[in-house]
Amino acid sequence: METMKVEIFLAGMSNKFPSAKIMMLKERLEKLDDSKLIIVQSLGYKDPTTMLIISLFLGIFGVDRFMLGETGMGILKLLTGGLFGVLAVIDWFLIMNKTKERNLQLLYSVA
Repeated sequence: METMKVEIFLAGMSNKFPSAKIMMLKERLEKLDDSKLIIVQSLGYKDPTTMLIISLFLGIFGVDRFMLGETGMGILKLLTGGLFGVLAVIDWFLIMNKTKERNLQLLYSVA
C-alpha cells in the first residue's frame, strides 16, 4: 500500500490501536496490496471510549465482553453479576486496552 494511504488511515484510526504498536502496524500495512485497502478500512473496529462507557453502565451484565467476542467471559459476568461486581470494576480499567488489542488482531487477520 502507498505510504500516503497508510498515513491517512492511521491518522484517522490511531486511537483504536495500541500506541506502542503503531510503527509496526504502519510497516505491515505498507507491505499490503492496494486491493486490500477497502477490506482493511471496512473492518468492524470498536471504539475504546465507547467500550469504556458500555463497560461502566452494562459491564456487570457482560455486554462489554460479548461485544469483544469473549462469549465465555460474557456469560460468566452475566450469570455472576460481574463476579459480584469485582470483574466489572477491573474491566473499567482494562477494557480500553482489550478493545485496542482486539482491533489490532482483527486487522492482522486480514493483513
